[in-house]
Amino acid sequence: MKLGFVSAILDGWTFEEMIDTASQMGYQCVEVACWPSGKAERRYAGVSHIDVNALDDAKAASINAYCREKGVEISSLAYYPNTMDPDPDKRAAAIGHLKNVILASRKLGINTVTTFIGRDQYKTVEENLALVKEVWPAIIRLAEENDVRIAIENCPMLFGRDQWPGGQNLMTTPSIWHRVFELLPSKNLGINYDPSHFVWQMMDYLKPLYEFRDRIFHVHFKDIKLYPDRLDDVGIMAYPLEYMSPKLPGLGDVDWGRYVSALTDIGYDGFACIEVEDRAFEGSREKVLSSLRLSKKYMEQFVD
Repeated sequence: MKLGFVSAILDGWTFEEMIDTASQMGYQCVEVACWPSGKAERRYAGVSHIDVNALDDAKAASINAYCREKGVEISSLAYYPNTMDPDPDKRAAAIGHLKNVILASRKLGINTVTTFIGRDQYKTVEENLALVKEVWPAIIRLAEENDVRIAIENCPMLFGRDQWPGGQNLMTTPSIWHRVFELLPSKNLGINYDPSHFVWQMMDYLKPLYEFRDRIFHVHFKDIKLYPDRLDDVGIMAYPLEYMSPKLPGLGDVDWGRYVSALTDIGYDGFACIEVEDRAFEGSREKVLSSLRLSKKYMEQFVD
């Protein structure tokens, strides 16, 4: 496995500064945030270290040359929107930009995009599956035509009242994965596997690795800490952030030895990127850098 991080944590750093940071810390790869320019609608969204809309051949060559010089690979281009937003204008904008990210991934020779499948948070699972069939075939077709793999993260995107009641990403459980893969039977569609989201859903985060081993294109290293006293008070129907919080790897409830052991069981030797969303490491440049140093130091127990 190649250890890296999601570049969104380095908001305000240029592409070169971000790659320099990865190189200086000894990271092998980065998952590069590629949001459109403009105001972010949520934490860590809106960060763009590569402007895919201005990516010509010369710029692509320059990016690849800089990465080679610094010894850092790009694991994927990352853009996590809601392609099934109930607002038709927002939906169209998300789909349009995602298609540009797919084309940029091909131009850069990365050939992987990490994203969400999206969800209309006010509709049922069944209604959203019908939306998948409406929205996603054209996206998948573009990916196939350009030999780009799309890895969907399993984050429910349900944290507070803004995403209530259903969340903004449908592909959150093995049961739904099966149904989506039946609707979109493409070898170019797979999973960006994050164990932390199964923790707060009270699910086994190891078993799906074995069942979907051929669909795992990319993995995240992010932890979640559950607060049993809060859960006892508010129950599982509460907004999830009332009883859990994202943490650095090793500071939450994921058993990282068992998780990495399972990845080695299935022969996964691809990119594994630390995703920092721990509020204890926000507020200053030094705290952000510390989060990356500490996470790498911890995960190097398991990933060389």
